[in-house]
Amino acid sequence: MRVRRSTLFLGTLGGLLLLCAGLLLHASSTVRNSQRRLSANASLVRRLALTDLCLFTEASYTRHLATSDLSSAFQETPMSLEHFPSGALVQPPVRTSGTSP
Repeated sequence: MRVRRSTLFLGTLGGLLLLCAGLLLHASSTVRNSQRRLSANASLVRRLALTDLCLFTEASYTRHLATSDLSSAFQETPMSLEHFPSGALVQPPVRTSGTSP
């Protein structure tokens, strides 16, 4: 039996609409769960009096971006190469580099 192209199109369209509806339901439940988790994390930050976000664990100038300066990467010698991988991912703070985002 041969399936008409219009039937195949409508079947595919219906399947994609069901998939889209499922994705929207999943997104709304994820937002509700993440809002609860964010409020729990915010109360933990207030209770522990945490200050900055720690993005990398290697060097102090990549751990605390707010307190780093341009010369902290070259504390050994001015001509030393960057030996931490995260140093290639982190830019200097805006206040020290003079560039704006």
